[in-house]
Amino acid sequence: MDWGPLILTAKLALVTTIILLAISIPLAYWLAFSKSRMKPIVETLVSMPLVLPPTVLGFYLLMAFSPGNSFGAWLQDWFGIRLIFSFSGLVIGSMMYSLPFMVNPIQSGLAGLPNSLAEASYVLGKSKMKTLFSVLLPNIKPSLLTGVVLAFAHTIGEFGVVLMIGGNIPEKTKVVSIAIYDEVEALNYTQANTYSIILFIIAFMVLLSVYMINGGYLKKFWK
Repeated sequence: MDWGPLILTAKLALVTTIILLAISIPLAYWLAFSKSRMKPIVETLVSMPLVLPPTVLGFYLLMAFSPGNSFGAWLQDWFGIRLIFSFSGLVIGSMMYSLPFMVNPIQSGLAGLPNSLAEASYVLGKSKMKTLFSVLLPNIKPSLLTGVVLAFAHTIGEFGVVLMIGGNIPEKTKVVSIAIYDEVEALNYTQANTYSIILFIIAFMVLLSVYMINGGYLKKFWK
């Protein structure tokens, strides 16, 4: 049993989720309360990964990051950064593909809060930043948890994007979904089944924990 793909997948999902959370909170706040004419366009761009085939996103990221193109060449020549076939490239691709799974729940949670919460905070002299982190976010913990778990679980199951950007390099870009594909191609169904069962159990437990926490079942159980 090669645990490398599973460890790499967990690392990718964890790093992607942490960075996405930091990015998604201010973005979701802006989408929830902004009256800008650009809001529908930004919302559409954020949600595009929900309807786009992952290979489409992966293809354009591959073209953008390739040293043969201007952007990829600029990154490599000036900063020594090569994103294709690297873990950093996997993180960026995973962030773009899992972005709506983090942003949309947080945006919905913020938009569903009564205006009186923020107004009361402003009256007490708190800034928008202080209001967001000390008043609004504590009142949407279920939405935050949902976004974190969905982004994490979605990153674990990625295939098309990570294959296009990272290829299949052991201990570097070979995540578990690609390992399953390799084992099936090699007709090693036993190993593919082992990877698949582990992935299924992880995804099931992660999602089950969200439903139990948001539904209050854990509190009822411990009582």
